[in-house]
Amino acid sequence: MAIEAYLPTLSAVVITALIDSINPCAIGVLILLISVMLAFKTKKEMLYYGFMYILAVFVTYLLAGIGVLYFLSTIPLYVSEYISIAVGTLIVAAGLIEIKDFFWYGKGITLSIPPEKAKRIHELTKKITLPGVLFLGVFVAAVELPCTGAPYLAILALLSQNFDMTAVLMLVLYNIIFVAPLIVILILVHFGFKLQNIKKWKHRNRSYMRLATGVTLILLGWLLILMANGTINLN
Repeated sequence: MAIEAYLPTLSAVVITALIDSINPCAIGVLILLISVMLAFKTKKEMLYYGFMYILAVFVTYLLAGIGVLYFLSTIPLYVSEYISIAVGTLIVAAGLIEIKDFFWYGKGITLSIPPEKAKRIHELTKKITLPGVLFLGVFVAAVELPCTGAPYLAILALLSQNFDMTAVLMLVLYNIIFVAPLIVILILVHFGFKLQNIKKWKHRNRSYMRLATGVTLILLGWLLILMANGTINLN
């Protein structure tokens, strides 16, 4: 007999967003963009274009999330149960890959931006115009999915169980938390914090970022599977 438990949706959203926000992919692209802007732009311009880039990432993620959330909510219940199990299994597998990167970073299968996309991002960072920066944000949001897609998909699957305005507001909160470290980094550099120190911090802690993400994904994956069989409900 299944034991029914209730877990707070808000806690799951906030904790997952906090861990997803320190993803090395998102931070790495911003560091690259800032390093280019420091060479060719004033600090005021860097702050402006940096915020526009972050805004583009935020809006792209949010709109994509709302679209996926709506789609998942329209799937019949008897079908959504199987989809939740499939998504949960996929997320657990992604979590195991992330944990593998804690021990063997970048070896074998890894959830990172493909080399050809990384090269394209590097080229786009050199086009420091408003349209160029906005396009970069949209492009990065799309190609970062191997890095950030699993936690986001897990939260979308959870929120789709009760698709209403509250779910949309929680999705907005998730994305605000997701871009918050990017805003902090941009402001720190603007006020004189050395970008090199941020690069060193990212390099030193990237394996721990992967570990935290991996553990979170495994927990979320199991949560989706348990929700599918009715063991756990969210409130």
